This record gives sequence, C-alpha cells and structure tokens, in this order.
Amino acid sequence: EEDEAALEELLGPSPLAPGPGAQRVAVVHPAVKWGPQKSPLTTAELQVAEAVALVDTLQNWTVLDKIIIPTKNPNKKFVFGKGNFQVLTEKIKKLPHVTAVFLNVERISSLTKKELEGAWGVPVFDRYTVVLHIFRCNARTKEAKLQVALAEIPLLRSNLKNEASQRDQQRGGSRYIMGSGETFLETQNRVLKERELKIRNALEKLKRKRALLRTQRRKCEFPMVSVMGYTNSGKTTLIKALTGEAGLQPRDQLFATLDITAHAGYLPSHMPVIYVDTIGFLTDLPHNLVESFSATLEEVAYSDLIVHVRDITHPETILQKATVLSVLRNLNLPSHLLDSMVEVHNKVDLIERYKPAEDNALAVSALHGHGLEKLKQEIEKKILTATGKKILTVNINLEGPQLSWLYKEATVREVEVMPEDGTARVKVIIGSSAFGRYKNLFPNSEIFMS
Repeated sequence: EEDEAALEELLGPSPLAPGPGAQRVAVVHPAVKWGPQKSPLTTAELQVAEAVALVDTLQNWTVLDKIIIPTKNPNKKFVFGKGNFQVLTEKIKKLPHVTAVFLNVERISSLTKKELEGAWGVPVFDRYTVVLHIFRCNARTKEAKLQVALAEIPLLRSNLKNEASQRDQQRGGSRYIMGSGETFLETQNRVLKERELKIRNALEKLKRKRALLRTQRRKCEFPMVSVMGYTNSGKTTLIKALTGEAGLQPRDQLFATLDITAHAGYLPSHMPVIYVDTIGFLTDLPHNLVESFSATLEEVAYSDLIVHVRDITHPETILQKATVLSVLRNLNLPSHLLDSMVEVHNKVDLIERYKPAEDNALAVSALHGHGLEKLKQEIEKKILTATGKKILTVNINLEGPQLSWLYKEATVREVEVMPEDGTARVKVIIGSSAFGRYKNLFPNSEIFMS
C-alpha cells in the first residue's frame, strides 16, 4: 500500500509536459553544410521528414511549416549566424497561429532555449523534448512511466539553473531561502536528487521482479528471440506474422512500442519460442534517454537470438542500420548475440524483384507473409546452436513412461508407431539438461542423433 502510494506520487503529472492542447508547430532544421557535424548518410530533407513524422505521432500536433536554414555550427548560442537568424525570426513571426517551434537538433541548452523563446515568442522544443513527450504519451506500464520520469531529470536540472539565475537577478543577489541557509538552487537540487533516487529504487524493484519472471521462463526452457530495429520498421507486424497473434495491433507511427512485450510462437519443428518486441531506435536519440530505458533493453542481453528488422524501402535504411548497431554495441551485449544476429529486410513487397545485397540478410514482407518460412527455419537453426538443444530420434516402449516424459520435458516433433512390437520411434528436440536426465532415467533407451 505504502509502496503504491509512493509510486503514484512519482508518476504524477509532469511539469515538463507541453500540455494536452493542440500544437501548431514550425519545424526548423539547421542544415550543417560541411565539417565534422555533417552526416554523410543523410540529407537535410530526409532529416526534416523524420522530424515531421515525430510531430505527426503526437495527437493534436500539426506541422504548419518546414524551414531549412544553413548553419556552420548548430551548437552556438543562437544556433544560426546573425543574418540567417534574422530571416528565420521574421519567417516564424509571419506564420499564422504558430504555437511552438521544433528545432531539429538533439539537445539545446536552457540558455539557448530561453533566448530563442524570447526572440520567437513561442515555446521551443528540441528532439529530446519531443521524443520524451512521445514516450510520455505512449507509456502504459509503471516501468515505462518510471523510465520517462528518470529521463526528465536532466531537463528539470538544466531548467533549474535558468530559474535560479532569474530569481537571483530579481532579488538583487539575496540568494538564501529564509532561515534555511540554503539557496533556492541548492534546495531544488536536493529535491531533484531525492526524486531521482526514489525513481531508481522503484525501477530496481521492478528489475528484480523481471529477473524472477525470467528465471521461471528459463526453467521452462523456452528460447527467447528479441526483435529489434529502427522505430516503425515493422517489428510488431513481423511478430504478429510469426506468431499468428491476432490481438497484436501494429500502429504505423514512431515509438508505438515502448515496453517490452513477449509473444509465444512455434518454429517449424513445433519448438515453442518467445518473441520479444522491443522499443524502436532513432538517430540522434540522446544518450541519457537510451540510458533511462536500459531496464527495458536489459532484457535483450538474456535472449538466445536477436532479429534485426529493417525497413528496406526507407531512403535512410543504411543510416538506420548504423544507428541500431551502434545502440546494440553500447548495451554491452555478449559478443555471440551480436555475431549470430539475423538481419531481416522487411517491406520487400514494395520493391520489385528485391534481392538483399548482404549475404546473410533475408527478404521478408511481414504484411503479406513473403519469406516467413525461410526466416523461421533460420531462427530455428540459430536457436538450436545458441541453446545447445539437440534433435534426436529415440526408440521407446509404448507401455513405459518415456513418451509422456518426453511430451513433458522436450518438444516432440513426430511419433511413428510400430504396432507389431508395441514400440514407437519418436523425433524430439531436447535441451542438454533434459537429455542428461533422460539418459539417467532410461539408460537402455535407443538414441539416434539427427
């Protein structure tokens, strides 16, 4: 009860949320023309298209205008040079009913934010703020909501410095809160630190609970496949196709999946497998935003296999692949998981006669079922290698307990009954520990390796 109340307090309305009302947004993209900050794998137009897709994901948010302005260094105070900044300010002021500007950079400092909002007269959001708001709107479980609250802490901290300097100016240097010997900044920082600690503790409890569930799943020896990929690449649609789970409703929007969800399916040999649907990735997704969701992504380290889904029709598919691989490398996953990864080129129904350039990639249309059988066979092959499971044929006496034992402890693929002598030839997939138990229990059983 006490825990629940404390949790509810942590998950109250966010002071950073832009509010439920409609937003009419001007998307402003600083186009870096040359130098180390220019990305070779993309164009300003494609980056703007992704920014627009982010805005479109939010209910009641619409894009009024898209403005691309060149800059040499997007990290300076006003982001743009003096002349370009003036042109941009005039453009924004002329936009009818504009309520916000989305500046398409990873993160702006609180000082830059204050200056830009002063010049443009409307709130200014960066990618961190917009993505965080999408996360906030999509968070369904307590764990996802806590992870969003944790990701808000750095923003609250930088807003605080701004607020403190304003108060200092207004009060003419009287910095202490009456009688406490603590400045406003110190008090608020302490409150934030306490909040962060409470959130981390609550997440730790949920993490322990998740570990317990994982142990139970391990006992059942269900192999686990993590399905990962860039946001909106078709992960949920693929899982729906692989499992035939009608209740799964894929949504065509960025970050539709924020929590990890598990779905049971069967491989060609009738081996049960659990597919795990994970959060999507985004280029320039701020590092501490990924950090906040490490509790969710941690589950991936315990998989037997990773399936990387790519939207092969997307103009930035190469950059998207690089983004996903970079995030996976930063998760410190076991090397065998990265080496055995299956790459799926999805949405091939939209490209005529598509053939993957990569040798190990599989062409699939999750929507139309093309290439699914081949994918299932590949997953099965890799799962058998990863889990050390074996495919065997055993001869058994039908009067004995072997058959019911095998049904309980292994995956029975087929049973061929020999009526003339009351025996059966049983093809099974069996884990190494279960195989050891079988040999101890039935030492005289005939076993043939497949």
